Amino acid sequence: MKKISTLFKKDPNDLGRVINEVNPENEWVFTDGIPTRKFDGTSCMIKDLELYRRYDAKRNRKTGKWKQIPIGAIPCQEPDEITGHHPHWIKCDVSNGGDKYHFEAFTKLILSDMADDGTYELIGEKIQGNPENIIGHELFKHGVLVLDIIGFSFGFLKDYLTVHDMEGIVFHHKEDGRMCKIRKSDFGIKR
Repeated sequence: MKKISTLFKKDPNDLGRVINEVNPENEWVFTDGIPTRKFDGTSCMIKDLELYRRYDAKRNRKTGKWKQIPIGAIPCQEPDEITGHHPHWIKCDVSNGGDKYHFEAFTKLILSDMADDGTYELIGEKIQGNPENIIGHELFKHGVLVLDIIGFSFGFLKDYLTVHDMEGIVFHHKEDGRMCKIRKSDFGIKR
């Protein structure tokens, strides 16, 4: 899954925050954006009923060298020279203890007959400190939980994320697959 930009421009004095200025590449949100819930977990992919997890062959800031890319990894995008990210998908391995929560959630999804090709968010008790407060582990398909939001302005979205217990919002273009996001943390809001 390709890294996606924020709806608003980053604050040049604090790249962890945004300013009240729309990224020009994301102007489409105001006419063709569908807001969906962003879950706080880790990205996964199902392709041909095979489960993949995200792997970032990130560049080491000190040495400038990129991490080794595992054999069979599927690149999500070209390396980003600015951020140092180079995300890939690698197939989960049932014998790898690090993938056991992925398979716990995947098995539930298969048994529910809801496993379609696409990208998902793995959330649960042992993922990211469980900010979603769920029991066990689940896979949620990206873009499925559409939010009923009436405005996309800086102030409205900041207020919305202040009062709703969620990581953020991912906007999906109605037709062409473009995406962008906004998170609580972009506004300096703690969850």
